[in-house]
Amino acid sequence: MRIIFTMFTCILLSSCQLSPSGSPQFLTVLHTNDNHGRFWHNEQGEYGMAARKTLLDKLRTQAKHKGHAVLLLSGGDINTGIPESDLQLAEPDFKAMSLLGYDAMAIGNHEFDNPLNVLEQQQKWANFPLLSANILHAADNSHAYQPYTIVNKQGLSIAIVGLTTTDTAKIANPQYLGDLIFAEPAAALSSVVDSLKAKHHVDVVIAVTHMGHFHDASFGINAPGDVTLARNIAPNTIDMIIGGHSQEPVCIDAQGKPDNQFAPGKACAPDQQNGVWIMQAHEWGKYVGKAEFKIENGVKTLLSYELIPVNLKNADGEYINDYIQPDPELKAFLKPYQTFGEKKLKGSIGYVDGYLDGKRSTVRFKQSNLATLIIKAQMSSVDADFGIISGGGIRHSIDTGEVSYKDVLKVHPFKNRITVMQWSGADLYDYLNIVARFPPDSGAYLQYHKLSFDIIDGELSNIMINNEPLNLNARYRMSINSYNAAGGDGYPNLSSLEGFKPTSMTDADVLKAYLQKYSPIKVNSL
Repeated sequence: MRIIFTMFTCILLSSCQLSPSGSPQFLTVLHTNDNHGRFWHNEQGEYGMAARKTLLDKLRTQAKHKGHAVLLLSGGDINTGIPESDLQLAEPDFKAMSLLGYDAMAIGNHEFDNPLNVLEQQQKWANFPLLSANILHAADNSHAYQPYTIVNKQGLSIAIVGLTTTDTAKIANPQYLGDLIFAEPAAALSSVVDSLKAKHHVDVVIAVTHMGHFHDASFGINAPGDVTLARNIAPNTIDMIIGGHSQEPVCIDAQGKPDNQFAPGKACAPDQQNGVWIMQAHEWGKYVGKAEFKIENGVKTLLSYELIPVNLKNADGEYINDYIQPDPELKAFLKPYQTFGEKKLKGSIGYVDGYLDGKRSTVRFKQSNLATLIIKAQMSSVDADFGIISGGGIRHSIDTGEVSYKDVLKVHPFKNRITVMQWSGADLYDYLNIVARFPPDSGAYLQYHKLSFDIIDGELSNIMINNEPLNLNARYRMSINSYNAAGGDGYPNLSSLEGFKPTSMTDADVLKAYLQKYSPIKVNSL
């Protein structure tokens, strides 16, 4: 009699979450990715984590009223992008994510922009797991980070497996990676899912990834991303991919091609490959992705999907949706972090009389005037004959007018050190024969100053250093940052070579000092 009463009571109480056999269950998956330090709203009042919380609270309430379980996931890259956050090692971002109620996130490549002990501290700031199943210790192939988590929501057992782009080994600072290796994602995912299914009953399996969405698996020079992953695993291995890294809204038209008509506030249909739904919510918390699923007899049906703008404005400066009032408690929690950052960054350090172009579409394709200024500053700091950097190390432009330290830190968020390499002419030729060939549309694309060369019919020729032909018997001093010197972006590792010398000067501080000394900078004379 007691058993019958208990069962009857559980049916009446929603907290017991019992339902008749075969009746459908419902799941709402909320997601963001590529936060990149945007804990605070921008100058136009767009996005920001306090407004995101208001929206998330509303969406959770709506889901609860419909009887849905709710999950909140991040596709990673919380670090690097806004100086106020960078100066504080993304502490406000991770702590705010905890208050927002994230269930898990993928470890992104930018989680390795600092030494590994910083990532360990960030995990302590987070009350949710940071996941990656394909980051391993080289010595024994053991998991370096938690590979998966299982959460139970309203009677649903949900497995969440993390994956990180294998490009991390190339684009992260090698000095910060220690003994970590990045295994092939599909194999790592399949192995972990087989293992967890052998130990646990799970109703839903989600891969939360930081690998990028490349339409029709056209990943080019990048490591393969979510589409390749979905195509390379056995059917029914996972149900959906919540992604990040390529920083785009993943919206597909009726023919399965990119939906070029998508704009904030318009409908968005996610990609589907090999029975796996693939979703990504652009970047910076501009959107919250919301997917609603029905789960019945093991079949997951997508009922609806949308990318909900978070206080985004149109070209006329009007909010696309109704204004979302920032959550007052979270805003008050974050305000001291914003104030601290602003105090560190305020004030002019120099002046430029024109636009210094650091756009991705410039620095990864052709020579940039901002790169010239950066390299001149680095050359000056170590008395170099010429200098180089990879275009991917330039992260922002500098506008005409007064320049602040914040502007500099937007350009140089990674705290790379300046190094100098003294070459023989013959060894320099061999080195240039490698770095001069990195293709456009890659982070490795070479930016240089006081250097010129041609590649004709596949041959490197006409090398000039400071307007003089390369002399194979001469000695040359080259400035380069510590990231590229250590092998970042696939550059040859110089750190163990004779003639290599590191310094304690950071790229940001060197550029700041150059602006202070030589302002006003005349852009046309660079």
